[in-house]
Amino acid sequence: MTAPEKIPGKMQAMLFKGRSVLDFETIEVPAPEAGQVLIKVEACAVCRTDLHVIDGDLKKPKTPWVVPGHEIVGRIVALGADVSEHKIGERVGVPWLASTCGTCAFCRRQEENLCDEPQFTGYTKDGGFAQYTVADKRFAFTLPEKIDPIEFSPMLCAGLIGWRCLRFARPALDKGEGRLGIYGFGAAGHIVAQVAIQMGYKIYAFVRKGDQQAIDFALSLGATYAGASDEVSPQTLDAAIIFATTGELVPAALKSLRKGGELVLGGIHMSDIPALPYDLLWGERTIQSVANLTRLDGEEFIAYLAKNKVTTSTTIRPLAEANQAIALLRGGKISGAVVLRP
Repeated sequence: MTAPEKIPGKMQAMLFKGRSVLDFETIEVPAPEAGQVLIKVEACAVCRTDLHVIDGDLKKPKTPWVVPGHEIVGRIVALGADVSEHKIGERVGVPWLASTCGTCAFCRRQEENLCDEPQFTGYTKDGGFAQYTVADKRFAFTLPEKIDPIEFSPMLCAGLIGWRCLRFARPALDKGEGRLGIYGFGAAGHIVAQVAIQMGYKIYAFVRKGDQQAIDFALSLGATYAGASDEVSPQTLDAAIIFATTGELVPAALKSLRKGGELVLGGIHMSDIPALPYDLLWGERTIQSVANLTRLDGEEFIAYLAKNKVTTSTTIRPLAEANQAIALLRGGKISGAVVLRP
């Protein structure tokens, strides 16, 4: 292992032990194994998927504890054996997908996001709610030096999932009038809205009833329309993306979707979708779920960001206040994303 700078033996981290509150503890700094890099964390955004881990919606976290967090920006401070792709001091980003088997049918046909034996950062592998973390060399994205770690960290899940969702929505947008509905205007919504507007599409944002702050936020970013999610769109939509976790939004979005339109479900977890009349789906409307991401998604999105200005609205909290940050996200008290700084 190559490590030119002194690395402490202990670090501070937030641990999920199966309770609704994370524990702030001092633990051993992990040593990178073969094929891994050790990263000093500069920033880690809090994602709604972290809430799903904490709330038990995702059933198989690493035990007896796991360090949550999967929108990690940091610098490599040590290399495990057999790592030549990265170097000490390099800034990298670590996303939700921590590793894949590389041998299953999905991996062999370039669908690694559907791998049969995946590992996930901050869920089955320790993540970024800590001062240091390790990552598989293959799933650590090299980042430009000029980026702001705080502003960039939400790009590594909210941004990436938004990018993948938009890829599924674009064929219907391009065939129609370019009207894109976004249901849930949080971290992912405010990023993908900017990208979609840059591509020439028109944004119709739908938020929780009575959330004037979210309405104003969407309009400030260039949305054509912003209103409550229980309202029918003033214009028929060519495509819609649901980032909110409420299954009742599926029939609500279908009511605003044109024939041949595309509805993309961007969450890893959603409450039950209620029964709906077939007429809402008929007319060759399509519902498409999105699962995880691929490294190609990451490479394409990072390359796009290098050429186009996409900003993130962030609320910063120190690592020790992770529970308070999670409460802000859970209560919808922020515009954009909340980010932890070790």
